[in-house]
Amino acid sequence: MSFFDDDDPPTRVTSRTGRPSRPAAPRRPQAAGGGGGSTDRQTVRTRQAVALGLGVLVLILLIFGVKGCLDSRKERALKDYNRNVAAITSDSDAAAKSFFQLLGGGATAGKDLQVQINQVRLSAEDDVKRAQALDVPGAMRSAQQNLMLVLNLRAQALTLIAEKLGTAQGRGAQAEAATQQIAGQMQAFLTSDVVYSQRTAPLIKQALDEAGIGGQTIPRSKSLPGYTWLAPQTVANAIGGQTVSSGTGTGTAAAGTCPAGTACGHGLDSTSIGTTTLQPGGASNKVPSKPPPTVTVKFTNQGDNNEKNVTVTVKLTAPGAKVVTAKQTVPQTTPGSQTTVSIKLPTAPTAGTVGTLDVDVAPVAGEKTLDNNKASYTILFTP
Repeated sequence: MSFFDDDDPPTRVTSRTGRPSRPAAPRRPQAAGGGGGSTDRQTVRTRQAVALGLGVLVLILLIFGVKGCLDSRKERALKDYNRNVAAITSDSDAAAKSFFQLLGGGATAGKDLQVQINQVRLSAEDDVKRAQALDVPGAMRSAQQNLMLVLNLRAQALTLIAEKLGTAQGRGAQAEAATQQIAGQMQAFLTSDVVYSQRTAPLIKQALDEAGIGGQTIPRSKSLPGYTWLAPQTVANAIGGQTVSSGTGTGTAAAGTCPAGTACGHGLDSTSIGTTTLQPGGASNKVPSKPPPTVTVKFTNQGDNNEKNVTVTVKLTAPGAKVVTAKQTVPQTTPGSQTTVSIKLPTAPTAGTVGTLDVDVAPVAGEKTLDNNKASYTILFTP
């Protein structure tokens, strides 16, 4: 052993400062497989996916919740509109009913009738204002437009009728003209009923059906109680005005005399257009407007003598339209025999209008009974 040998090992100098190095920190043991970092990242991703899924679920629930609220609001709005229309049309129908009841008793009401009808007119105008103030859903806009047309037609008709009523209750040509104008306004009531039944009500039902709303009652509306009100004669009789002249015959026998001890004259048996036998008076008759109607008239020689050159006249009068007249002369009729004549009107009446058809078998010489020679028919001409 050398004198310079030392038992202690020499200390290593790792830096210029001569400081001893620190011992290395012990390593953490790795999990089996050596994937600790991958496991942490997978956990984070899983949590992110779960959070994203929950977020999407919440978003979907919010969307369906909002949609459900909007659908519920839309359904409620459509139902409310239908109920409001039902209330308004019910009041409108009641006003129309009151009007025709007043008009029907007009002959005894006198001048007070005009005041009473003006009160009904104010009610009709109020119905128009109520309809204008409705909260209309988008799906009901077309129905609303037609509803406004219906209510305005009725209110405007009542306004004109109230204005013309006083004149119509008088006498003379002005009274007849006013009566014709009132009858013409009855067409407005008929038109309003057609618009409502063919446009307003179907459009309301369509909007409800498209929204999947069932169990709703679609209101009905009708203002005109019968087609007979479209005839000027009906109006004149109701208000106690001047009877509208028919212009079919003079009501007096032709020149000459009936042989002594015998009877002379004819009786009207029936009138028909096509296959429709017309009913006289206030009955409603429906016939096609095209082609121009052919009127078939049957009458019988109720006397004891042959009659020559018997004239049969038909006259169609409709409010606002030109009077249409046609006639035919029968060379001879024999006692007890029925004669049939077919008279074609020169023009076709407008579809949807209502007119009065007057038929007259001209009286013959010496004829005493004249009330069975003529008849009047109310006709609705269909498309």
